[in-house]
Formats: sequence, structure tokens, C-alpha cells
Amino acid sequence: MLETRKGFAAAVAAFAIWGFLPLYFIPLREVSAVQVVAHRVIWSWVLVLASMTLRGELSQIRATWATRGVVLRLAASAIFISINWLLYVWAVAHNHVVDASLGYFITPLVNVLLGVVVLSERLNRAQWTAVALAAVGVSYLTVETGNLLWISLTLGFSFACYGLIRKVVRVEALAGLATETLMLMPFAAAYLIWCAATGSGALGHAGLPIDALLVGSGPVTAFTLFLFAYGARRIAYSTTGVLNYIAPTLQLACGVF
Repeated sequence: MLETRKGFAAAVAAFAIWGFLPLYFIPLREVSAVQVVAHRVIWSWVLVLASMTLRGELSQIRATWATRGVVLRLAASAIFISINWLLYVWAVAHNHVVDASLGYFITPLVNVLLGVVVLSERLNRAQWTAVALAAVGVSYLTVETGNLLWISLTLGFSFACYGLIRKVVRVEALAGLATETLMLMPFAAAYLIWCAATGSGALGHAGLPIDALLVGSGPVTAFTLFLFAYGARRIAYSTTGVLNYIAPTLQLACGVF
């Protein structure tokens, strides 16, 4: 019961932080989305590796890489989360915060569907009623939005699939995050090196505030994903789906106001 409560609190905190992320990324709109994501990967990996080194947990990373099934699942989750990050940053930079928030309104419905179909979780009558009301609301928002639905669908399904993998894969939150970012790091590092060589890199050339935001995107990303992975493993996935509405509600408010 205590673990479930901790998981619930961690998930709520993660979704609340994600809800205010548009305010973090709007000042970075002049930096390309690919560069922003590359910095998120690099600095997340640095932070997670330093944390696990200080805690004496590097053996967990070695154990993770020794299990083929875990590595394959984490490779898939790394692909899903990188797609999600890239599209989300692009959407915020191009004034599509509302479209992005709609994607995360869709995510909980996909979460519940995956929880019932893939994980054989059961919902009671009240939960089914809540899901039905949410589906009606999302359908209305979809009709009202009208265009660029591909942004919403891609964000919704990519994050739901990421969450499902992190729910079922047998690896601790930090070790899993370290493995995911390590898989993405060579691509991120190669791209940033290329940007620096061609003079298009933002770090060190766009001013101290931008530099701080780029470096800070790592801790923000790593801490939030750690909270999410910790929570997802300790509560029902359908519950994760319901809590997911915290993030898009706050994102929608950011987009509107």
C-alpha cells in the first residue's frame, strides 16, 4: 500500500511538471527542435550517470544491458520518447501548444485501452463512466481543433506506448532512464558536434539564458521521467491514464492564457 501511495504521488508530480513545460520551452523557440532534444538527451544522461555513480548503482546499468529482452524494450521506449520530445518541442515553438495538449488528452484514453487489452486490467462502472465522459470531451476538442490532428495523435500514441513499455519492463526507473539516454546519446552528440562545426549550434552563442535553459532541460527531463517511471511501475496503468489528464489540462491553460 505504501509503495502504491508513493507511486501515485510520483505520477501526479510528473504530470504536473509536464503541464507547465510549455513555459519552459517557449523561450527556446529560436533554437531548432532537434537541437533542444539533443541537449535534453545529453544533459539527462550526464545527470543520471552522476546520480547513479554517487549512489553506487552503476551495476544496475550493467545488469540491464546483460538482459536482451530488457534492452530491446528500452530501445523501443527510447524511440517512442524521442519522437514525442521532438514533436512536442516543435509544436510549442510553432505556436501549436493547444494541439499538443490535445495529444495528451488523447493519451489517457490510449493508456486505459492498453491497460485493459494488453495488461488485462479491469475497470469498475465509475471508471468506465469517467473514460466515456473523457472520450466525449476529447472528441469535442478534436472537432473544434479541426486541423493538425496528426500532431495530437502522434503525441498521444507515442507517449502511451512509451508508458506501457516502462510499465512492463523489469528495470528500475533510473537504470532504465540511463539506458534509454545512453542509446540516444551517440545520435544527439553527433548532431550537436555537427552543429558546432557548421556554426549553427546555439550553446555558447545564443546568450547565457538560452545556455542555462538548454543545460537545464536535462535535469528537468530526467527528474520528471524518473518520477513517471517510478509511479508507472507501482500503480495500475489505467490509473496512470486518468492521472495523465493533469498534464494536458495545464498545457491547455498555458496555450490559451
